[in-house]
Amino acid sequence: MLVAIPVSWWLSRWNSRFKAVVQACVALPLVLPPTVLGFYLLLAFAPDSLIGELWLSITGERLAFTFEALVFGSVIYSFPFAVQPLYAGFAQLHPHYLHTAKMLNLPWHVRLQRVVLPAVRPSLLIAAGLSFAHTVGEFGVVLMIGGNIPGETRVVSIALFDQVESLNYGSAHQLAAVLLVFSLFLLIGLYWLQGRRRLKWNVM
Repeated sequence: MLVAIPVSWWLSRWNSRFKAVVQACVALPLVLPPTVLGFYLLLAFAPDSLIGELWLSITGERLAFTFEALVFGSVIYSFPFAVQPLYAGFAQLHPHYLHTAKMLNLPWHVRLQRVVLPAVRPSLLIAAGLSFAHTVGEFGVVLMIGGNIPGETRVVSIALFDQVESLNYGSAHQLAAVLLVFSLFLLIGLYWLQGRRRLKWNVM
């Protein structure tokens, strides 16, 4: 979210012939097979790559097949799920609010805290919820860059795959049911929130 908010704000205010190209790059993880993204991230995190070598020189540890690699990969993979709701919220923000705050000589951080973010609060919650839910259900990317190391890089989706591969369907049912119920209730909450936002704008 710390990365998605400024990027979404910039895209919503940026007018250029290259805007479609940037938007396509941001949305690419939506259509790119997870294994393809995971493969290129694995190459980028390798010790002999620029990123991997820089990480190794700073921390003294390799980046690939670590929890940190999962975090970086998850941010990239779930990035469009946070950017798209935020972009829509920022694009629909009426310029009157910004002009009024500017006329009051409010500093930019006060405008952001008191005007912009409260106005797009539903979009913030939807972006956070979607990106979090998408991260929880990741499989291809995390398997490629994190492997299946117990206690470090094994996530729920990979644990579910392990149980199915071992024909332990009882444990697989439990993990699958948790993910199913979690995803369902999260989506219900997000759709309810989105419905309230539409109702509020209609009343106004």
